[in-house]
Amino acid sequence: MGFRVDSSVLGRVAPAARDSGRQLACLLRSGCGIVNDMRTSPKNAYPVVLQERDLGLLRGLFESRTMTAAHAAAIYFDGSREAAKKRIQKLKSAGIVGERRRRVFEPALLLLTPRGTDAIRERGILAEYPALSGAALEKRGRVSDLTIRHELAVMDVKAAFYEAIRKVDTLSVAEFTTWPRLHQFEVSSGHGRPEAVVRPDGFIRIHEKEADGGVSEHTFFLEVDRSTETQDVLVSRAHCYLNYYKSGGFAVKNGAPRSDFKDYPFRVLMVFKTAERRNNTAERLLQGTPPILTQVYLSTLDEVGKNPLGTIWIRPVDYREATVVSGGSHFKKLSFVTIVEITKDHGNFML
Repeated sequence: MGFRVDSSVLGRVAPAARDSGRQLACLLRSGCGIVNDMRTSPKNAYPVVLQERDLGLLRGLFESRTMTAAHAAAIYFDGSREAAKKRIQKLKSAGIVGERRRRVFEPALLLLTPRGTDAIRERGILAEYPALSGAALEKRGRVSDLTIRHELAVMDVKAAFYEAIRKVDTLSVAEFTTWPRLHQFEVSSGHGRPEAVVRPDGFIRIHEKEADGGVSEHTFFLEVDRSTETQDVLVSRAHCYLNYYKSGGFAVKNGAPRSDFKDYPFRVLMVFKTAERRNNTAERLLQGTPPILTQVYLSTLDEVGKNPLGTIWIRPVDYREATVVSGGSHFKKLSFVTIVEITKDHGNFML
């Protein structure tokens, strides 16, 4: 489903989105070095010299609001928990990163302190995000326990992708944002229903090096379900994504006319707590009008946590075709696919 990234394609990507993606990709690379002129700049009014990797972590904390040290290690420290532990401790001592204690058997949560927010504001990073007042920033930092559990599940998925992609030479993470407001959109789910605001749990761009030296880009929206939504809500949201694609809304988001919507494919990754919940959603997507057959890929938190690049994803069309008759009984023998098949499949979402 990916498209080749060359000068013509990049020209069609919205400048703001393109610049943000490039800066994010730079910040996510570990060991980028020390920020230029950091030691002499007024921006270095901190008891620690901030590195590019530090700023990537602070950006990530600003977007996600919280994460564990294990998440930080997977995303920003090449999987090294020891390196993450040492560096995070320095950032804590400097008052740039804070910590929210939990139960004894639960890992502490990392938080961005006001000093940390000042650090990324002074470097112009906050200018890339929606403007928020001081009161709005404070309110956004107050996260309920229920919301924390959901956001940690999203971060589990993000960390798993980084861990897996790091092991594949031809793949790299170009962007993985987890602030819903950054990629929210308004669209109708169809049949004359009013437009609704859809706030994705994540937006992912993965680059793949081709044998001829070119680069393909594969795009995904992420929805993590912790069994708190009804099936009707999940199906309606899936139809919103389908209409966002078919109406050209995503093409417009990338600076192209609506008529070019086929040049901007994306898939929706839905991740569930249980296999039963996953299967029920697949069946409901088949019953929709129109049915959603191939745009949505479904898996479980457990499987994604082990290896999101593995043969763990199922599409509604796969679920439909998996009915097997044996001894007069019907049962499902599911056939799963890998993310490689996801990224290579540029077919019609409606089949």
